[in-house]
Amino acid sequence: MEIVLGPYEYVVWLACTLLEIAVLVCAFKKDALRRYILLNVYMAASVLVSIARYNILSHYGFTSKEYLYFYYYSDSLLTIALYFALVSLYSHIFADLKAERYIRLGTVLLLSGTALFSYAVVQQFSSKLVTHFVVELSQNLYFVGLVLTYILWAAVLKMRETRTRLIQLVLSMGVYFSLFAANFALQNLYQSRGAFFEVLTPLFGCFLPLSWAYTFWQVPEEARTVPSQLAVVPR
Repeated sequence: MEIVLGPYEYVVWLACTLLEIAVLVCAFKKDALRRYILLNVYMAASVLVSIARYNILSHYGFTSKEYLYFYYYSDSLLTIALYFALVSLYSHIFADLKAERYIRLGTVLLLSGTALFSYAVVQQFSSKLVTHFVVELSQNLYFVGLVLTYILWAAVLKMRETRTRLIQLVLSMGVYFSLFAANFALQNLYQSRGAFFEVLTPLFGCFLPLSWAYTFWQVPEEARTVPSQLAVVPR
């Protein structure tokens, strides 16, 4: 019996795709397309991948090898794109320190280290090594992204960053990675209720484009937030 997606999955899928398009539209309308270019590149890639996935799904089916391979490989590429989008926020936070070169170097080194670690984990698989590698790489990059986001948030507080739009973009990243990390952890702890957490996963995927679209549309670049309103930083 062939497994097919239900109305819920299609509705959430469509909603996420429309929200991703909304991010690009809002960024263009509010002159944020170039300023946050890597964030918008990630969203544009997500839209193209979503369309391609639907096309492959409609032709080959949900459980086909074509769809499964494309899903995991495209997911790995999107995760890498999101990783670079996150690191681009570091460049905005540390722009005054002229640290772009060091950030780029650290980005490449960390990505390479994560890739090598992922390869070391899956090298015992004699078959489908590449497939196992891309899945492991995606999972590890989500963990790295979570850690990097919290480090970035600490830098925001330490440096008393006041740009509201930038702050909200960082916060949205933190919430997004935290949702997925919590979901993965709960799935491992309560495997008998895996179906429930699988329902939540696509909803979590809608959070990032929703928050970015809202931020670009509602928060002007010149808006400022008083650091003391974010958190109390001990002196």
